[in-house]
Amino acid sequence: MSGFLDTSIVVRYLTGDPPELAEQAARIIDGVDDLLITDVVLTETAYVLMSVYQVRREVTVDHLIAFLQKENISPFALDKSLVLHALLLCRPSGRVSFADAMVWAAARSASNKAVYSLDERFPDVGLEVRQTI
Repeated sequence: MSGFLDTSIVVRYLTGDPPELAEQAARIIDGVDDLLITDVVLTETAYVLMSVYQVRREVTVDHLIAFLQKENISPFALDKSLVLHALLLCRPSGRVSFADAMVWAAARSASNKAVYSLDERFPDVGLEVRQTI
């Protein structure tokens, strides 16, 4: 069995809140062999953990990295090692947003290594960030 994960499943699994839904999420995550997670779900999960549950940024990053390192979890259409690297870019400070990190991972996973952005803080490790044509 395989499938995509929704934010609600990941948040319940990581927070244990509420217990009955967390238990249901754990049965799915620990019981399905091949699960996919999108960049949108990772970004939204980070937002919920930090804004609703008040989890510190570095702890949020650590939780997401540990979650992605599970054998049965794979990022959809992105290289797993690049997604893990992207999350590490978010850890030190608020300089790199989770959304920008996922765009960075997508660009690095693709054959085109350029990103157009007006954000001077956009991560440029391993790709070219362009502000003009």
